[in-house]
Amino acid sequence: MALNGLNHVSTRPSDLEATKDFYVNVLELEVGPRPTLPFPGYWLYCGKQAVIHLLGTEPGGAGEAPPPTGRLDHIAFEGANLSRVKDRLAQHGIKYDEREIASVSLTQLFMHDPDGVAVEINFPHA
Repeated sequence: MALNGLNHVSTRPSDLEATKDFYVNVLELEVGPRPTLPFPGYWLYCGKQAVIHLLGTEPGGAGEAPPPTGRLDHIAFEGANLSRVKDRLAQHGIKYDEREIASVSLTQLFMHDPDGVAVEINFPHA
């Protein structure tokens, strides 16, 4: 197969800083290297991989509506230490839904980022 895996997801948040703060302060992704581009933005890393690219509005383009992106439903991450993540979400006032998928030994947490993009975190049972 020509594909080796998913590289990243890009989004155009309505509030670049608030969205960056959610992924960094709540989900603990890290702001990392980003090439010089003619518009603001952040590349957010999970380990050594830039998994989310936040795209700011190009200079002079304030207020532009984001382009349609089809039927993207959510972004999913694999997590570790379920109780720590739940405590962190509570500390930041983030509401979430918890689901147990016994057939695959998995606990899932679902929440939304500041723009309403659904975020899923999967915690495999030990």
